[in-house]
Amino acid sequence: MSLVSKPNRREFMQRTAGVVGASAAFPFIVPSRALGRDGAVAPSDRFTVGFIGVGNMGQAHLRHFIYQPEVEVIAVCDPNRWRREQAQHLINGEYNQQVCAAYNDFRELLARKDIDAVCISTLDSWHVLHALAAVRSGKDLYVEKPLGMSIDEVKLLREEVVRHGRVFQFGTQQRSSKEFRFACELVRNGRIGKLHTIKVGVHAGAGRGTGPKAIRPLSLTARGERELTDERSGLEKIVPEPVPDWLDYQMWLGPAPHAPYTTARLTAPHWFHISDYSLGYVAGWGIHHIDIAQWGNGTDQTGPLTVTGSAVWPHNDALCDNPVSWDTHFEYANGVHMHFTGSGPGFEGVRQGITFEGPDGWVFVNRGILETEPKSLAQSTIGPNELHLPVSDLHEQNFIECVRSRERTISPEDVAVRSETICQLAWITFKVQNRTLRWDPEKETFPADPEATRLMQRSLRSPWRYEA
Repeated sequence: MSLVSKPNRREFMQRTAGVVGASAAFPFIVPSRALGRDGAVAPSDRFTVGFIGVGNMGQAHLRHFIYQPEVEVIAVCDPNRWRREQAQHLINGEYNQQVCAAYNDFRELLARKDIDAVCISTLDSWHVLHALAAVRSGKDLYVEKPLGMSIDEVKLLREEVVRHGRVFQFGTQQRSSKEFRFACELVRNGRIGKLHTIKVGVHAGAGRGTGPKAIRPLSLTARGERELTDERSGLEKIVPEPVPDWLDYQMWLGPAPHAPYTTARLTAPHWFHISDYSLGYVAGWGIHHIDIAQWGNGTDQTGPLTVTGSAVWPHNDALCDNPVSWDTHFEYANGVHMHFTGSGPGFEGVRQGITFEGPDGWVFVNRGILETEPKSLAQSTIGPNELHLPVSDLHEQNFIECVRSRERTISPEDVAVRSETICQLAWITFKVQNRTLRWDPEKETFPADPEATRLMQRSLRSPWRYEA
């Protein structure tokens, strides 16, 4: 991995002159990919993608996109120089051409008119601001989960996506997995009778760290490698450290409140459990299963009427402050009760995954797992005259196809906001513990509840703002 900065104009001209001189003596070879030969897609038939955020998830998506023949990744952006140069090197190596530019500031990437779509995999606290800027610059969007940090901001993003006519894919990849689709089809087609209960279980990532010894060497952490077994920092005190020269720390913080730099703050998954940057597993992991619960319940365009719940907050970690467990209950207009838990120390919660229950049986689904009662349901076939849900076998490929066709993706913006809202409602009820909140799913408001309404918003650190 190179840490050499970009050449200045003089160096660039000198290198270019050398290349031109060499081309007079040797044949100039154009890769077949550039000409559309050998099964490759010609440049005129490809669309271009930029990546904002190339950490763990960003690079995982990158590896999906760069191997798609109809896509060309031409730009990456990350305030961590290690990461963006690593991603740039990966892309240029795959294409065998110097096609990818690397940026520290996402606004430079979005200003490029030759970029058709962006993939956003940044801090959760950045998602909506990056997505708003992208859609307003005419880009189609693939946005990692969770969608945002408040109900109002994700509603605003939905409005802007529709207003600008952009294609949107939410990173709830389970909609592109056959076991989840089949489970929801069984439920939606009445195979367990009328659905009455949904149980959604996740873990809360409450493993306690062991303090500074849990942090690996600085350069390894900078590259986004994930080897820690303890999700929480375990720090009793935050000790400020100098900001390393490979990081634009103010850009990393962005709209979140200012905080002293520490290596632990940037270490994955510690930042995931800091409420300034993420809602933790409530939304970051819960959104996956909540989204499937919404799909199986047939409530993609609505939400619950009431929510009540509580959370256990950490008391022994100076850095990680997201809940170590939670227990929430939702009631829907169709009579369905949903129980959503995050297991942690002293609280097991419901089975991790999604369980749909009816008078004639149940369906349980998790990644790679489908169990039913009666067992024969798992071997049944959805008939031609029954409800068939949309099919996607690869989330990124579904996005690519929809960018081409301008059709709705498997996880479009309106569905994303409805699923995301469930996680946000859980978070809000944690903040106003011990009372039931009433939610109007049509108006998407809390009727006559100023306290809960205030929690639908989150302030941004200057100069960042939602307005164009």
